[in-house]
Amino acid sequence: MKVANESGVDVNHEGRYKAIFVCWVLGLGSLVAWNSMLTIGDYYYELFPKYHPSRVLTLVYQPFAVGTMAILACNEAKINTRRRNICGYALFFISTFLLIVVDLATHGNGGVVPYIGICVLVASFGVADALVQGGMVGDLAFMLPEFIQSFMAGLAGSGVLTSGLRLVTRAAFDKTDHGLRKGTLLFLAISAFSEFICIFLYAFVFPKLPIVKHFRKKAALEGSKTVASDLAAVGIETQSDQLVVRMSKKKLILENIDYALGLYLIYVITLSIFPGFLYENTGNHQLGTWYPLVLMAMYNVLDLVGRCIPLVKCLNLESRKGIFTSIIARFLFIPAFYFTAKYADQGWMIMLTSLLGLTNGYLTVCVLTAAPKGYKGPEQNALGNILVVFLLGGIFSGVALDWLWLIGNRSF
Repeated sequence: MKVANESGVDVNHEGRYKAIFVCWVLGLGSLVAWNSMLTIGDYYYELFPKYHPSRVLTLVYQPFAVGTMAILACNEAKINTRRRNICGYALFFISTFLLIVVDLATHGNGGVVPYIGICVLVASFGVADALVQGGMVGDLAFMLPEFIQSFMAGLAGSGVLTSGLRLVTRAAFDKTDHGLRKGTLLFLAISAFSEFICIFLYAFVFPKLPIVKHFRKKAALEGSKTVASDLAAVGIETQSDQLVVRMSKKKLILENIDYALGLYLIYVITLSIFPGFLYENTGNHQLGTWYPLVLMAMYNVLDLVGRCIPLVKCLNLESRKGIFTSIIARFLFIPAFYFTAKYADQGWMIMLTSLLGLTNGYLTVCVLTAAPKGYKGPEQNALGNILVVFLLGGIFSGVALDWLWLIGNRSF
């Protein structure tokens, strides 16, 4: 398939749909490890009932993700993107595998020492997330918008996959001895395998696709140094002495402050509710211990649906004012969840959680596909990294604010 670029010259877009699929899988691998930790919260609440696992582990994860991402964003122009992403996926794989090792070594017993070990591995997830998510968004920012959309859909897809697998593994082992633990170990093994697949796809499949090579060569001609290693891996040499004229990071932030703050606020609202509130503040209902798992599953499914909606062009919100106004309107979720948990039944909570996921996914994709338009390759890579810093900063702030729901809770 050939289409014309902005200058009217035909460019080879062969491999476009393969690239979209690979981006989806790579997006899935970017969060499947962390979503696995969130989804097996029921198991960790059984092992560590007094340690608030969903809140503590999330709070451990975020400083490492935000801190590492901030450092990488400041130096993105000098970083080997290929090495960064491969190291990130490898760290995800190793850390997920070690979670299995920790559980087997401790025979599934609770206690402070195993909990600290799990916290250390969760911190490594944060570092891996910063390596991969910032690296991939920056890399895809100078390609087709569909690539970022597919990658972000993959992130949501990881939540759907982990929620679905968790429901299946729990149901399969529910009536057996230590069934919850057996289901968790199988679940983690599947997650580790998916990370290994991502290492292979990024290292050997993605860089060889013609459309990917085209956009990376284009970025190199515009002065980008980050693509040199990926191009070299497929036998394309770039000139390293080219003078790079690009907009400063400060100016990029100022020109896109509404997008950056918007991403921050999206995740402040979402993570102040999900997952801690859903596990600890929704009360007892007919679904019993399955209730938080159902809420998690509904959030993840609708988050994925929301990230796919922008594929329909007439439904893709491109107005900067429209995007920011929609983001501000999400603050209404705070009183809505409070009163729903206090007065309504589980059906209303499931619906509200679904709406939280739908708006989270939809607005995230709208921001990340609209912001890079009109910039050169090196600037798009820098802006992609900057936006991920704000995204992770919003997650961190939301996780911290999530603890406010425990005020007045006697069990705390």
